[in-house]
Amino acid sequence: MSTKVVIKQSTYFDSVSLMSLSTKANQIEGVEQAVIAMGTEMNKEVLRNVGLLTPELEEAKTSDLMIVVKAATDELCESAFLQIEELFKNKGAAKGTSDIKYPTIDSAAKSIPEANLAVISVNGAYAAREARKALDNDLHVMLFSDNVSVEDEIALKQYAHEKGLLVMGPDCGTAIIGNVALCFGNSVRRGNIGIVGASGTGSQEVSVRIHDFGGGITQLIGTGGRDLSEQVGGIMMLDGMKALDEDEATKVIVLISKPPAPSVEKKVLDQIKLCKKPVVVYFIGGTEESVVAAGGHFAKTSKEAALKAVVLAGADESTINKRALNIPLVEEIRAKLTPEQKYIRGLFCGGTLCDEAMYIAMDKFDNVYSNIQKNPDYKLKDLHVSKEHTFLDLGDDDFTNGKPHPMIDPSTRIARFLQEAKDPEVGVIVMDFILGFGSHEDPVGVMLPAIIEAKELAAKEGRHLEILGYVLGTDLDSPKIEDQVNKLMEAGVTIASSSTNAGLLSREFVVKGA
Repeated sequence: MSTKVVIKQSTYFDSVSLMSLSTKANQIEGVEQAVIAMGTEMNKEVLRNVGLLTPELEEAKTSDLMIVVKAATDELCESAFLQIEELFKNKGAAKGTSDIKYPTIDSAAKSIPEANLAVISVNGAYAAREARKALDNDLHVMLFSDNVSVEDEIALKQYAHEKGLLVMGPDCGTAIIGNVALCFGNSVRRGNIGIVGASGTGSQEVSVRIHDFGGGITQLIGTGGRDLSEQVGGIMMLDGMKALDEDEATKVIVLISKPPAPSVEKKVLDQIKLCKKPVVVYFIGGTEESVVAAGGHFAKTSKEAALKAVVLAGADESTINKRALNIPLVEEIRAKLTPEQKYIRGLFCGGTLCDEAMYIAMDKFDNVYSNIQKNPDYKLKDLHVSKEHTFLDLGDDDFTNGKPHPMIDPSTRIARFLQEAKDPEVGVIVMDFILGFGSHEDPVGVMLPAIIEAKELAAKEGRHLEILGYVLGTDLDSPKIEDQVNKLMEAGVTIASSSTNAGLLSREFVVKGA
C-alpha cells in the first residue's frame, strides 16, 4: 500500500468545494482513500483517526491545503494526483463563466461597488472576522461557516441590525436571493411568496412544494439554526420578516423552524401581529393555538405550509393538484409485509425532512428513536445500532464531524442502508434524494447498486423489503427530477410526492391490524 501527501502552502478553498473535490477524488479508480482539506486541527484529527496523519501533515498550517491519497501502488497514487490536479483546474469552470479572484473582502467590495451580499465559507475560527469586514463594507452576509461561537453570532447580528443589514447564519446552507440560489438550493420560479427559514432542507422543501403547486418565491432568507434560541433571540428571523413585509413583490410570508425557545416564539408571534401581510407558520412539532391567536396561519406539515401560502397568494385551491395520499397503495404494501416487519428505518440527508417524518410517526407510535430526538428517553444511545422505529439525520454533526455532508458524499448512508436492509423486522426504509445546487450530481444513481443488492437479498430470504424514496427537486433542477424518479421506480422503489407524504406513507405501511 502506498500513500502520497502534498501540502500547498497558503492555498485556500472553501469547505463546500473541498467536500465536493474529496468525493470526486475518492471515486478515482484505484484510490482506496483520498482526503482534500485545509490544515485545521479538526481535519488533522480526522486524518489521525484513519491512520493517514504524517509528521509533515502535523506541521501544516490552517491556511495550507492538505491532499492525501492512499492506493495500492506508487503508480496509482501518482495517477490519482494527476487526476486531482485536473479536478482543481476544472473547478467552477462552467462554460461561458470566469472567476475573478480578490485577496480580501475590502478589495472585492471596491472592485464591485454594485455588490450588496457576501457569501462567507471559511474556517469557523476566522468566519466572524470576515463577516464583520463584509458588514463594514455595507454588505449583507450569508455565513455558511459553522463552528462560530454564539457570542460572535449575537454580536454580528446586532451590528447588522443597527446598520439595516442581514446576517444569514452562521451554518446557513440555503438561501434564494434575487432568484439566485446560494449554497444548497433549488431552481424555483419567481413569484410573490417570501420565506424566512431556520432550516435549510425545510426551506428547500417548502420552496419546492410552492413551485409544484404553481406558486413562486420572491426571496428565501436563511437565519442559521441557532437564531431562534434563547441566547440569539431570533434577531435574523425578526429582521427577515420585517424586510419581507416591506418588500412590494412579496404578498405572503412563510416562517420555517423547529420549535423556537418560548421567549423567542413570543417575539415572533408579536411581530406577526404587526405584519401587513399574511404569515404562514411551520414550526415542526409546534401547536396551532398561539399562532392563530397572533393572526398567523398555522401549518402542521411542510406540504400544508406551501399549500396555504399559495392559496393566500391568490391561487384557486380547486385547481391545485394536492398530491393526495395513495390509500390503495398503503393497503397493497401492508399485505406484502409479514407480522414481524413492523418497523420504519428513515435514512435522511435533510435534517428537517427527517424531523418531519419522525414527528408524523410519533403521532401513532410511542417507540420512535433518533439521533435528533429531543426526548432523551428516545435518543439513540448507540448511533450505529437502530432501535424499533429509527429516523437518522445523517447530516447531523454526529455523522459529519470531519466528513462531507451526505448530500455531497452518500457513502455513509449507503453503508447504513445495507445494514438496515438485513434486519428482518424492518418493513420500510425511507430515504430522501435532494437535487439542486451544491448537491451530488446523481444522488439516485450512486445509491442504486445498494438498493438492487438489498432487494435481491430480501427476495432470497422470502421477504418483501419496501423502499420508499422522495426526490426533493423541481422540473428546473439538474439532474432532472423526472429522470431521478424513473431510475428509482425501475429499481422497484415506491415514490412519495412530498416530504409530508413520505412520512405518512412510511408510517401507514407498517400499521398493523388496520
